Amino acid sequence: MTATVFKLVFIAIGLFLVYKLIFGGKKGLTIFEMHFKDGRMTQHKGKIPERFERDCRQLAKAEKLTCTIRAEKSSDVRLHISANVNDNLQQRIRNQFPFEYYDKKTEDNSRQAG
Repeated sequence: MTATVFKLVFIAIGLFLVYKLIFGGKKGLTIFEMHFKDGRMTQHKGKIPERFERDCRQLAKAEKLTCTIRAEKSSDVRLHISANVNDNLQQRIRNQFPFEYYDKKTEDNSRQAG
């Protein structure tokens, strides 16, 4: 009886560790996050570049988007857009995102340190 309980506990711990290794990847620092529902921004957090926010609001309103747009910084800035947004709209959003704004900031910080 106790051997069976130990086996079950051991298997549960093993499954938990495997799950953590696969899905517990380290995420970067979230710069900002915007949530849209039926073309309207319902929630946002972080510092969003003004022009990018304005352009995203216009695009979301025109296309009646329901999605999440998030920027993360680990070594470089990555833009994550919900999978339910079609590829053409994702590309339009990426084209509007000011990647150079974040690249410039990291260059300036590295110059000041040296």
